[in-house]
Amino acid sequence: MAYDLEEQEQLDELREFWNKYGNFIMTVITVVMLAVAAWRGWGWWEVRQSGQAAQVYEQLTKAAEGKDIAKVKEFAGVIFSDFGRTPYAQMAALVAARAYFDADDLKAAKAPLQWTIDNAADEEFRDAARLRLAGILLDEKDYDAGLKLLEPAAASGPFAGLYADRRGDLLVGQGKTEEARKAYASALELLGKTSPLYGIVKIKSDTLGGTGS
Repeated sequence: MAYDLEEQEQLDELREFWNKYGNFIMTVITVVMLAVAAWRGWGWWEVRQSGQAAQVYEQLTKAAEGKDIAKVKEFAGVIFSDFGRTPYAQMAALVAARAYFDADDLKAAKAPLQWTIDNAADEEFRDAARLRLAGILLDEKDYDAGLKLLEPAAASGPFAGLYADRRGDLLVGQGKTEEARKAYASALELLGKTSPLYGIVKIKSDTLGGTGS
């Protein structure tokens, strides 16, 4: 096929451009294709990880329900070591902690709760873990550590009333009656009268001479 002079010049320029930049362009295209393939592979890997984690989590919950602490430790260990980046890890931590607590192994219960505080992706899980760990510290009479643990908690949100109540318990343990009374009053206000816990907190407040209503 014959080309006129102008078309031939354009073809020559295109060949020159390709000779100069062709390798670079192909490299860029290859990198992009590899990135897309890696992203798709990562998505597949995440789905596969979540599926496997779900199976182990189910085994963990069954072991916890059956109070098989040895199995709880086994399955929890697998989730933390192999599936720690999946959402099941933070759920597994709370299940394991509860199982250890029910078995009166407070030391073992503290470990997954601390893991959740340090690693959980969801704030609600971190808040729940702080609350539970503070409860264990209350049982151990480590009041200072319990109060310090609750310091990072936000002043608002679904856990605010529960934190205030727990701070009241810890302050009672320290013998700080007036501060405890204020904490319970705050808890009553934050929880509201419709909360199932309102009556319990009210009793504790009244025992200290609280005026919350």
